[in-house]
Amino acid sequence: MNDDSTGPVITSYAQAPAKTLNVKGTSIAYRELGPRGGIPVVFFVHLAATLDNWDPRIIDPIAANRHVITFDQQGVGASGGKVRPTIEQAAEDAYDFLTTLGYSEVDVFSFSMGGMIAQDLVVKHPQLVRKLVLTGTGPRGGKDMDKVDRVTYYDILRATLTRSDPKEFLFFNRDAVGKSAGKAFVKRLQERTVDRDKNMSLRGFQTQLSAIKKYGRSAPSDLSIVTQPTLIANGDHDRMVPSVLSEDLHRRIKGSELIIYPNSGHGGIFQYHDEFAPVAVDFLGSGSTSQDEVQA
Repeated sequence: MNDDSTGPVITSYAQAPAKTLNVKGTSIAYRELGPRGGIPVVFFVHLAATLDNWDPRIIDPIAANRHVITFDQQGVGASGGKVRPTIEQAAEDAYDFLTTLGYSEVDVFSFSMGGMIAQDLVVKHPQLVRKLVLTGTGPRGGKDMDKVDRVTYYDILRATLTRSDPKEFLFFNRDAVGKSAGKAFVKRLQERTVDRDKNMSLRGFQTQLSAIKKYGRSAPSDLSIVTQPTLIANGDHDRMVPSVLSEDLHRRIKGSELIIYPNSGHGGIFQYHDEFAPVAVDFLGSGSTSQDEVQA
C-alpha cells in the first residue's frame, strides 16, 4: 500500500488521490485526505453511490483537522467483487477493509444505506467504533423502510422525465428551496475532475435496494448495546427513510444527539451543510488516541 504521509496534506476531497487495497483477494477502491495520525473518520455512503457521491462541503471541513477515508463497497465503483446481497455482509466487508488498513479504532460518518451498514458494524464489532454519526437513516426493521424501492423507482422516473439527476427528487423537497438546494448539491459533486470513479451498475443498484428491503423487514437489532457517542441528523420530510426513524434511533441509542432540519428531505444535511458541517466537526473532535495506530 502506498504511503504518502510525508507529502503535502490534502484537505480538498476533489484532490484526494485514488487508491486501492487488496482485502482478502478483492481490490477495494478508496481515498484518503486530511492530516494523518490518530483515529480516522471513515465515511459510509448511500444506496447506488460511489466515491464521487460525497458532498465536499461535508468532507472538506472534517478533513481540515482529521484523517478522512472514503471507500467503495465490493462491486461498487472501482472496487472488485460483487455487491453483497445483505447489509450484514456489507458491514463485514467494511470491517475487513478497515482492519486490513491496520485500524483497531475508527470514527464513522454514515448516510442512508451507509448508516444501516454502520449500525450492523457497531453491533457486531463495537470495539472498532469510537464515535458514530448516523444521517438520513433508520434502524433494522424500521417502519415503512421496506417501501424504499417504490419511492426510489418513482423518483427515478420523475427525474428521467424532467432530465434531472434522481438525487434532486430523492434527497430534496420539490419546493423552490429544495429544487435550488438539489441543483447546488449535484453541481458540487462534479467539482472533482480527475480520477473520477466508475458509475454504479444497474445490477449492483438492484442488489443494494433488495438488501435494504430485507433490512427493513428483518427483526430489530438491540441498539441498547450502542454506547458510543452518537449524532443523528435528518431532514423533517425524508421520503426515502422516514424522518420518524431518526427519532426512533434517538430513543433507542442512549445519550445520542438528534438534529432535524426544517423544510428538507433525505438530504437535509446537504441542504444545511453550512450549519451541519461545523456541528459534525465539533462532535467528532480530535482523532487523538492513547493507543498506537498503524497508519496506512
